[in-house]
Amino acid sequence: MGECVLMAPGCVEIDASGLDFSELNRRVRSEVCRGKREIVLRNVTGQRYIGTNLYNTAESLDQVNITIYGTPGNDLGAFLDGPTITVFGNAMDGIGNTMNRGLIAVHGRAGDIAGFSARGGEIFIRDNAGYRAGIHMKEYMAMKPVMVIGGTVQDFLGEYMAGGVIIILGLTLKDGESHHCRYVGTGMHGGAIFIRGNFAEHQLSKAVGKADITSEDQSLLRSYIDRYGALFDADVSCVDLAEFTKLVPLSVRPYKKLYAY
Repeated sequence: MGECVLMAPGCVEIDASGLDFSELNRRVRSEVCRGKREIVLRNVTGQRYIGTNLYNTAESLDQVNITIYGTPGNDLGAFLDGPTITVFGNAMDGIGNTMNRGLIAVHGRAGDIAGFSARGGEIFIRDNAGYRAGIHMKEYMAMKPVMVIGGTVQDFLGEYMAGGVIIILGLTLKDGESHHCRYVGTGMHGGAIFIRGNFAEHQLSKAVGKADITSEDQSLLRSYIDRYGALFDADVSCVDLAEFTKLVPLSVRPYKKLYAY
């Protein structure tokens, strides 16, 4: 139970069975400090904070990769700063909370507040995500977070979003089915949301409007759609850029009247 098994130079496997979140995270951090760069976690059952505050220096070629089999708990990759986390399973709430750099790829679904306050890095979710995906996402200097969700989302997508990019591919929707999320972009004052598929005007908040998709947007979309396909071994040939709607904030201060006169 919880033994570390050496697999190859620089690679270690940890059985998370019976380990609480603090012990599991202590072992992960210890292995990184020992120079291990490939860490495989098996039998993960809801342990929180995996990968929190792990970092690679920008100059380092020794990328830390954490591969998780099971269901990680809340705040997976919180404050992540460079490493790659791959989940073969679903993930719970708050993945990528305030992450700076790195990649999180979930081969399944994600819970609520995915990408909460992310200010850099990339998050890929193969299937659907829950409520408030992208809440408080922001840009910081040259860093711009990007989140790609293969399916659809629940209400309050991009709430209070201040920067970055969210791409919703709609691949889990049935033919003719529309997105059901409401209050999209509530309080949004930066960044952009790209949604593929149908939705009604009443599903959008009054803080956002539709904008033309530029050639630069098309290049960005194509790049991230192709990366999604490569990460999840998914056929994305059906994804037509003409099916996307771009949403942007109408104001940088949507609630100005509430706080200033």
